[in-house]
Amino acid sequence: MLKRILSISGRPGLFRLVNQGKNMLIVESLQNGKRMPAYATDKVVSLGDIAIYTEDEDVPLGNVFQAIKEKNEGKTVDVKALGNDTAIRSYFKEILPKFDEERVYTNDIKKVFSWYNILTEAGMTDFVSKEEASDEEKA
Repeated sequence: MLKRILSISGRPGLFRLVNQGKNMLIVESLQNGKRMPAYATDKVVSLGDIAIYTEDEDVPLGNVFQAIKEKNEGKTVDVKALGNDTAIRSYFKEILPKFDEERVYTNDIKKVFSWYNILTEAGMTDFVSKEEASDEEKA
């Protein structure tokens, strides 16, 4: 699911990939449903390609979202209620205990929480695909 969800630099929120045209993508905002083009000059990143640095190996963003979902019982994260940067980092440490504290910045954590909230509010709560889950069980 996360492969088709995109972050576009310079544009707030997340977008669903709808179609591909010549030198552009047609995307739809998850917040308001508006469709718009994303051109080849825009920096577009699929959430499925993002991972969080840890002390051992990088953890795919879908697994991080799943851990946040379990910690919050499927509810959104109120970042403002968490308070200052130290509180946000300690809360994230409860979710992902071995995250690399030197390479993962507080702004990165806030963005992860923001993306999680957007996906949850859009009704997208299936963060780890069935294939990925079965691959992890085999390992």
